[in-house]
Amino acid sequence: MAININRKTIHFTPDPARVIARFYMPGGPQRAKKIILRIMNLSEEDALQTLNQTLRDFSDRHRNITRIFNKHFNHVCHLASELGFNPDTLSRERQLLIGSYFTHEYSIESAAFFNPSMVEDPDQANLQEGQKRVIVSFRATGEGHISSIVFRGGIIDKHNHLEFKPAGKLVDEAETIQDYVYRKEVFVQKLNEMHVNHNEIVDQIMNRLGDTFLFQELMKSIRFYEESAELTFTAEKIIQGIKWLANSHYEITFSLDTAISERVIFPIAETESNGIEDARFERFTEENGSVKYYATYTAYNGFTILPKLIETIDFYHFKVLPINGRYAQNKGMSLFPRKINGKYAMLSRYDGENNYIMFSDHINLWEEPAVLIQEPIYPWEFVQLGNSGSPIETEKGWLVITHGVGAMRRYCLGAVILDLYDPTQVIGTLAEPLLMPNEKEREGYVPNVVYSCGSVIHNGELIIPYAMSDYSSGVASVSLNELFEKMLPKKNPVKDKHFDDKEGQKRILLVVDDIITQKQITDILEARGYHIAISPDGLHALLEIGRHHFDLILSDIEMPNLSGFQLLEFLNEREIDIPVVFLTSHTNQDYEIKGLNSGATEYITKPVKGDLLLHKLKKIFSQ
Repeated sequence: MAININRKTIHFTPDPARVIARFYMPGGPQRAKKIILRIMNLSEEDALQTLNQTLRDFSDRHRNITRIFNKHFNHVCHLASELGFNPDTLSRERQLLIGSYFTHEYSIESAAFFNPSMVEDPDQANLQEGQKRVIVSFRATGEGHISSIVFRGGIIDKHNHLEFKPAGKLVDEAETIQDYVYRKEVFVQKLNEMHVNHNEIVDQIMNRLGDTFLFQELMKSIRFYEESAELTFTAEKIIQGIKWLANSHYEITFSLDTAISERVIFPIAETESNGIEDARFERFTEENGSVKYYATYTAYNGFTILPKLIETIDFYHFKVLPINGRYAQNKGMSLFPRKINGKYAMLSRYDGENNYIMFSDHINLWEEPAVLIQEPIYPWEFVQLGNSGSPIETEKGWLVITHGVGAMRRYCLGAVILDLYDPTQVIGTLAEPLLMPNEKEREGYVPNVVYSCGSVIHNGELIIPYAMSDYSSGVASVSLNELFEKMLPKKNPVKDKHFDDKEGQKRILLVVDDIITQKQITDILEARGYHIAISPDGLHALLEIGRHHFDLILSDIEMPNLSGFQLLEFLNEREIDIPVVFLTSHTNQDYEIKGLNSGATEYITKPVKGDLLLHKLKKIFSQ
């Protein structure tokens, strides 16, 4: 039976009126010079009149538009010098006017407003009992499908009603600081991962630098190489790759007078020229108890994706850097909210198809092998799986909202529970979607998609912000108790009402991944009146045990996802009293002893002999 999901009435839609002022270069330097020359030919009176009209038309759409004009004038003032004008002697009005011609408005969310991530606001002051202040990040998409990160602030009350502040009228880009200190060893390693590894060129540039270096020092070394060596096509591509990586480290700062809805993290680095995708924000607690906020996201430049990491403590100042390592690949990386056994932990979709977990001593360097934890099992996830945000710590385990892709490329949300102390182990799964697109949600830029980048728990409910068909966003909630009830096996499963429990008939769960063995044993047992259910592995078996009553489990030992030994260990830990008979092709006595010592009732070797199997089952049930 489907889980009860409560879709709230909140709906976030794209707003084309939200614009930022961007630097604009209409054509190349020669055309820009023509524009500057035309402006310089205006009289002071005409220049002032044109500037004043521009300010009247645009000053109420941007905070301090003159500061923006001045910044953009500084981008092109060298062209004025090449025309014979001294930029320093120009009047301030003339400088601002030139800057205005190299500025344009960009509507950051005119096309789409989607893929939200919800976290607890750092500021929880002045709230009523049962309330929580939250920040929701979104992927906003405008002209040219360039994506940025934007925010909204709201409050969840004690009844889990949500109220969001109206979006601010003025939208601000941040001031950018590019003073990151690079480690040469890590930098060169990342170049190799990016296949920017023409050693002779890289060595000539890097050998002029120390073990650590600044952005400006690297640019100086690159300029030295460009001036002293022949710039072949290969050399230009290598230099482009080095600059691409260097530009991916930066810091940004917003003014303290900007509301959360007025801050936009717009693509800054060349690595992000085609957008910033799907930020998964997480409130991270350090081992000393201090709190930081991290977000993983994907930068895209039209050719290559680069996983990146954002760090902030207040949502005013952000540090941005790439995530390095051989396993830091593909989209959809999600950080755990604390270290696990002394290591950072991260969910990933390393191969683009399945869910993995990784561990590392360094938050932006992931070299340890990724561990597969979940593969598609159900039809609604046959194409691929992924996470929909960072794991949420609960007393039952790590709750992970997942997404699966099924027929007709329909995206649905699901859920799994990972063991609290060993999150490589999946201990609970939803056998059906948690949320799937309804008729109102299935139409949009990308039809038939629901997607989320991060949820929170409040007052006994899971609050899920989610995207609708890559166009707009909404919010849903579900009872945590009901969710766990459908995910975790019960201690004392109730017999199914539809099952006719005739005298002598027993329900047996056959846990075998080999189809031939499944059919062989099923035919033998059903011929004797046993009722058989089949699970292809231990993970699926846990779901069946949670939903149905069984009198005995007949299980293989070597299986994907969850072995027979792990299945038995799980049952023992939760005091689920069902006899377990192991099937195996192993004849090693030590192997058999291990199974029996773990609590197995019996041990049967394969290939299974029908008469022997029936005899042993009859003996077990007569005890």
